[in-house]
Amino acid sequence: MKVVIIEDEKLALEKLGRYLIKYDPTIEILTKLSSVQQAVQWFSNNQDAQYDVIFMDIQLTDGLSFEIFNLVKVSKPIIFTTAYDEYAIDAFKVNSVDYLLKPITFTSLTQAIKKLNSFQSALLPPEIVAKVSENFIQKKAKDRFLVRLGNNIQSVNTNDIALFYAEGRDVFLVTDKDKKYIVDYNLEDLSSLIDDADFYRVNRTFIINIKEIENVSVYSNSRLKINTKAVKTDKEIIVSREKVAEFKKWLEGN
Repeated sequence: MKVVIIEDEKLALEKLGRYLIKYDPTIEILTKLSSVQQAVQWFSNNQDAQYDVIFMDIQLTDGLSFEIFNLVKVSKPIIFTTAYDEYAIDAFKVNSVDYLLKPITFTSLTQAIKKLNSFQSALLPPEIVAKVSENFIQKKAKDRFLVRLGNNIQSVNTNDIALFYAEGRDVFLVTDKDKKYIVDYNLEDLSSLIDDADFYRVNRTFIINIKEIENVSVYSNSRLKINTKAVKTDKEIIVSREKVAEFKKWLEGN
């Protein structure tokens, strides 16, 4: 598979590249573009280029990527990658196969590529692909999780979850009553099963519910520390430096 990436955030670009190679080491990234102007110039000069899909951020340094379609013909399938959900309807008017909200997970990327492959296998024209894909704009978050307590299994409502955290090979669910249970998911899988508006993965160890955040304080090396309401943890919950800006946008959006 050959792909074109349009992304102006360096960390997001590197992450997407890693995930693509992790999914399939034979994937070739044909070009990386960071602005509307660069994209228009590249597509204008490479109308005969052979590639399979475009991964496209929406808010670029010089405007919205939708402007590209007004200036040059783009007929290949598109997987949008963005931190904003308000452009979803517009995205599916321009040959979009999927709409991935940042922070992108390997699971969500895998699902998007599988969806692309299934559409291509069915030989559906782009306009039909766009129409069918519109049904996938909003993902269905899990309402409940099964947890283990000794030899017993019980159900916990997602609304009652304060946070998830990883410890060694185990992943724990902690409720807003500070009760802890083991769950049969890793953090990456959990990120694709919960509502991005309510939960945020702040680092490699923690996913936290916005309702559990008491306050946020400045920490060393431009990082942030989250202080919780009901849950008491042995480890400090620190927002990694590369996620600080994105985390602030998430807080502001809620």
